Amino acid sequence: MDIEIVDSIVNAVLYEGYMLYPYRPTAVKNQQRWNFGVLYPEAFSEAQGGTDASLMQTECLAVASPRATLDVKVRFLHLLAREVGVPTAPAIEPGQGAEPDYRLVEGLEVEGRVYQPWQEAVERDVSATALELGEIAARAQVLKFSFPASRRLEMLRESSGRVAGAIIRKQQAIEGAAELAVKQIGERLWKITARVLNLTRAEEIKPNKRDEALMRSLVSTHTILHLQGGEFVSQLDPPETLREAASLCRNLGTWPVLVGRDGERDSMLSSPIILYDYPQVAPESAGNFFDGTEIDEMLALRIMTLTDEEKREMRNSDARARELLERTETLPPEQMMKLHGAVRGLRRSKEGER
Repeated sequence: MDIEIVDSIVNAVLYEGYMLYPYRPTAVKNQQRWNFGVLYPEAFSEAQGGTDASLMQTECLAVASPRATLDVKVRFLHLLAREVGVPTAPAIEPGQGAEPDYRLVEGLEVEGRVYQPWQEAVERDVSATALELGEIAARAQVLKFSFPASRRLEMLRESSGRVAGAIIRKQQAIEGAAELAVKQIGERLWKITARVLNLTRAEEIKPNKRDEALMRSLVSTHTILHLQGGEFVSQLDPPETLREAASLCRNLGTWPVLVGRDGERDSMLSSPIILYDYPQVAPESAGNFFDGTEIDEMLALRIMTLTDEEKREMRNSDARARELLERTETLPPEQMMKLHGAVRGLRRSKEGER
């Protein structure tokens, strides 16, 4: 497995839709985020009539011996609410006594910088390695996981040292499980099933409170499978002899594709976004624009045409948005020219072909 190729694709999938052009919190497109790979708490999903999933299932085929080993990794984002407040009484330094009450505000400017409420994200992963196919076939594996609630306070100070406000970051606890099962369906042929479930308790969240449910959800969830001692079968283009078996694989909310160098069959990425086998990030791309259908040149040019006020809002909203803006503003002309077009290969035309 080529780790560099796989990681570049996985990270692009993980942050798909994180923030869209024009990359401002007030933009309409950024009012409802996190539309891909969201696994809501089971109780919230049931209250919605099952339209919002609480589980994701991957099924794919592999050709291997019972001694072949499987690595599985589940990655997702754990959301974090960023609130901005001003103290209703003189601020007390953390650790110096009871924390003062804060009045939440829609925005606060301190020393020329604007702070706004926002949803940030923390990367999470759950993994197991070197699991023999024969052993998993005899006994399914269940990996339970949990991440606790947290609350952090960041003081916002003026140059004089006076506390003008605070950023309050809150994260809700989440629980879940990754289930792995294997079934032999032919000589050296196995069907692998990987399920990811959100088991977080959230009965008190009302069906119309999507933002509350998101704070206890697994977001941008995807699964990476790596096989040693065997090969995965393409779900998109299986061999004729395995086409019927591949058609019986049931994937819920996800699409497994081969990843790595073209022709390698030891790694599978199961993504909530439809991809083709062996997806790659274009070598001309200088970085992520958080949009899997991104056209780097167009988006870079559009970012350059943002007004100073729009850039200021983008810069102050989020560290990843700020990095994107700074990267685009300092893009060398020769790099911009590379984005204009590239020839991947040439072929000789057939005789008489126009």
